[in-house]
Amino acid sequence: MQRYHVYGLGAALIDTEIEVNDDFLHSANIEKGLMTLVDEDRQNELMDLMKDHLVGSKRSSGGSACNSIIAASYFGAKTFYSCKVSNDDNGLFFHHDTQAAGVTTRAESLPHGTTGKCLVMITPDAERTMNTFLGISETLDESDLDSEAIAQSEYLYFEGYLVTSPTGKQAAIKARQLAEQRGVKTAISLSDPGMVQFFADGLKEMIGEKVDLLFCNKDEAIGWTGADTIEQAAEQMKNSAHTFAITLGKEGALVFDGQKLEQVAGHSVEAIDTNGAGDMFAGAFLYAITHNHSYAEAAALANHAAAKVVSQYGPRLKPEQHATLKAQ
Repeated sequence: MQRYHVYGLGAALIDTEIEVNDDFLHSANIEKGLMTLVDEDRQNELMDLMKDHLVGSKRSSGGSACNSIIAASYFGAKTFYSCKVSNDDNGLFFHHDTQAAGVTTRAESLPHGTTGKCLVMITPDAERTMNTFLGISETLDESDLDSEAIAQSEYLYFEGYLVTSPTGKQAAIKARQLAEQRGVKTAISLSDPGMVQFFADGLKEMIGEKVDLLFCNKDEAIGWTGADTIEQAAEQMKNSAHTFAITLGKEGALVFDGQKLEQVAGHSVEAIDTNGAGDMFAGAFLYAITHNHSYAEAAALANHAAAKVVSQYGPRLKPEQHATLKAQ
């Protein structure tokens, strides 16, 4: 019996969500729909430009894998998360926020530095655009891993965003190797079309020969494989992963359980904020497959949960919303 269902590894960021319009993105020279890394000066400049928009903003612990792990925890999975925050106000907030969600983290003194921050800009079409200052998270390395917790987990899950940090990429590779040595299944999210476009070689290093489970969306799948259609991409995805889930927005998801490729229908909702949809899908899916559900059943729950997320602001659901989804 494993102690944890999922061990997560990824960036630790404090998210601030802000509603903007396309004109603002254009005037501020921000590329829409992507995650862009920025330094602290640039982020402060953007915060200053958006000071009139900040009234409705909300702070939450974030980072892609973190959102997935918290979702899995709220659904009922036992989870562990490795990341790096500092002993500033944001770091202490992050630490408290994840533990309040039932996620286990390493109990140790926090280093000096600046905790990473992400500005999540939501346009009226519900598209999310992120500008991220990694802060101390950029120095995440192998020393931040908990090898015993990895060994005691059913799945290791890490985010593709780690590829942007040399030490973070190496930590992901080391974690995968530790998992493989101990018979722990491995899972990765490709995270963002920009990661696939600009960091493909690094992602291949992180994946190694093959991971057990790969998450991506349609754009990432086509970019990753170089295919012309999603059907071709799905066939070629088998070269990178034993199983996979490709999210298709309102059309649901295409899942491969190692034997059968199946499209699972999505839920039609009015999207107001797509931030966190993929994170929620992965968290719900990981919960389901570690609790005796088939891939099709896991995708059905994950599609429903992701649809619920995009129909409200923020990358997370309230704790009680997870119980409602499980009951449906």
